[in-house]
Amino acid sequence: MTKTDNEADYKAHLQEHMDNTVANLKEAEDYLEEHAGELTAAKKHLIEDQNERRKESIKGFVLGKNS
Repeated sequence: MTKTDNEADYKAHLQEHMDNTVANLKEAEDYLEEHAGELTAAKKHLIEDQNERRKESIKGFVLGKNS
């Protein structure tokens, strides 16, 4: 496998991870909206913290994709 193939595989793999992370972020945001009244403050905080980590990951994916 050539270096070009490895780079293409890497970019495809990175894009797949980014797509999954974006989908998980959206799903969690929708869940928070739909169930806001049912969630404990602690559970809401956990989901919000995870979403912040997802946003940071997405930024990292974008930086990695552009390098």
